[in-house]
Amino acid sequence: MSPKLFVLVPPSEAKATGGVRAARPGAFEEALHDARERTLDALALLINADPRTTEKALRVRGPLLERALAATELLVERRALLFPAWRRYTGVVWSHLDPSSLAIGERRRVLVPSGLYGVTTAADPIADYRLRMDVSIAPLGNVAAFWRPHLTPLIAAHVGRAIVVNLLPGQHAAAIDVATLAKHCRVVDVDFVDADGSGAAGHDAKAVKGVVARRLLRQGLGSLDDFEWEGWRSETVGDRVRLRAPRESIKARAQLRPDVG
Repeated sequence: MSPKLFVLVPPSEAKATGGVRAARPGAFEEALHDARERTLDALALLINADPRTTEKALRVRGPLLERALAATELLVERRALLFPAWRRYTGVVWSHLDPSSLAIGERRRVLVPSGLYGVTTAADPIADYRLRMDVSIAPLGNVAAFWRPHLTPLIAAHVGRAIVVNLLPGQHAAAIDVATLAKHCRVVDVDFVDADGSGAAGHDAKAVKGVVARRLLRQGLGSLDDFEWEGWRSETVGDRVRLRAPRESIKARAQLRPDVG
């Protein structure tokens, strides 16, 4: 029997609106209640701050800023509607994860770091919100640094001796002390790199990240040994997996760059 496996997946900035008034508490509600309340209190201060400060912290402008402010007001007033995270997040990673077709037990093994909630499973209820991990807001300071001492021991206790596969980009990985987590359970890091291995694949990796997460949940860690999808290929060395982008992605990006004289 394959060992139990959890997948660390980033949240999505693109989110569905709507939801219901009440829902069952999520997996970490009790443990993170006080920290989440502190985050909501900080957001209440933020939306009443100087408009430039608010815009800088939320990292949006125009209509997106208006939506973010409206969603934040509902949050701080405790009137926000709730959806399970798998229904709330609608970005590229999540569309390729296709969580609607996963079993409830599989959704509960998707762990999602969040600027507002700290961490949730994909099955936990969440509101529409806007708060990145790589911003600073008073009085919390850097959001990832605020969550880090809360999340690392909590995740370690939650997963027990299971395998944790880390698919997080830098801003979300910063909220977890992966080295300390690896002392409690096996952690496998997955890097998404350019075809020549020279650097992170960035936006190109979002779709394959969702595909990888889905395969891990359905087929286990061994499914990455010979992983291939749309030209992406895997290389495994110990507890680190590299997913190399197809050569065509480099050519496509080169064609988009402006000519320089």
